[in-house]
Amino acid sequence: MPPKKATLWTEDLSFEPRVRLHHNFLSKNECDHLISLAKPHLRRSKVVDPLTGGGKDSSSRTSSGMFLKRGQDTIVRTIEQRIADYTSVPIENGEPLQVLHYTVGQKFEPHFDYTDGTSVTKIGGPRKATFLMYLSDVEEGGETVFPNATAKGSAPSAKSGISVKPKMGDALLFWSMKPDGSLDPKSLHGANPVIKGDKWSATKWIHVNKYN
Repeated sequence: MPPKKATLWTEDLSFEPRVRLHHNFLSKNECDHLISLAKPHLRRSKVVDPLTGGGKDSSSRTSSGMFLKRGQDTIVRTIEQRIADYTSVPIENGEPLQVLHYTVGQKFEPHFDYTDGTSVTKIGGPRKATFLMYLSDVEEGGETVFPNATAKGSAPSAKSGISVKPKMGDALLFWSMKPDGSLDPKSLHGANPVIKGDKWSATKWIHVNKYN
């Protein structure tokens, strides 16, 4: 008898910035499939050069990764359509999925996903949201952190910041832009170093306009 499918449910973690956790967004088979597609093609991850919009090496980002093709196969197309359904943003506004792998000690220091004045922006306008899917559990470390976020329901005097532990199949949606189109400074985020085990994730960056 096949295992019972886990129930997908959502949880708002913050309204400043807007952060929502989708529990059980991906199945184990979908997670394993994305990892298997990426493994043979991993390269050192890069950051966006603000002048050119191209990639460059940086000590702030030490993972490895690769981009899949948009609609690469049936499973990828299904995941991309699911993301579009849950974000209410067309598939065409998203970049191809990027699969990332972090080993012990690897990290991504706090940064903004919002892009402005680069070649990436000229293609589809600024990145307005990020859909981050966890493809594996992590024994220790590897949390996604928002140091300036205001946790939902917290008191005004409470210490700022939220932290999300990777869990296979969960997906994190957060918005880098406010509803008025300006950068949300509280969307600053990073990936803590992995302390034990390793971490796999997949990211879909979503733009204001079509990204072709």
